[in-house]
Amino acid sequence: MSETHATVAPGALVFPPGRYGRRREPGRRRPALRALLAAVLLAVLGLAAAKLYTQYGDPEYRADVITYTGITDSRVVVDFRVTVPPGGSATCLLRARSHDGAEVGHAEVTVTAGAGERQVTARREVPTTARPFIGEVLRCRPAA
Repeated sequence: MSETHATVAPGALVFPPGRYGRRREPGRRRPALRALLAAVLLAVLGLAAAKLYTQYGDPEYRADVITYTGITDSRVVVDFRVTVPPGGSATCLLRARSHDGAEVGHAEVTVTAGAGERQVTARREVPTTARPFIGEVLRCRPAA
């Protein structure tokens, strides 16, 4: 018996029998498997990120601004403290900004800790092109 328009729902696809092979049944969805794979992928990425951070990150080099003084139209003096590995050196980038936030000067300075010391206190002058409002330490990294 062949199908007629009366026996087929409107809009349904009708394929001639035996012409296109056997139709597959819709596959069973496995949300638990997908969730497990996503969790494993996130765990692997987290472990890789942690390993790379410990290998290449510089958590030992931290800088804190103690004060900034000596503000004139051409300079600011920045007092800062750097935590380094015992007996190590750090290169720090100091920056001076104007009242509107624009950078008006910067200086790269190297500080060295004494034998057995982990903290270095330093005072450096940052030359500027305009009157600064603030002096700050942007970052410190191991000295080359």
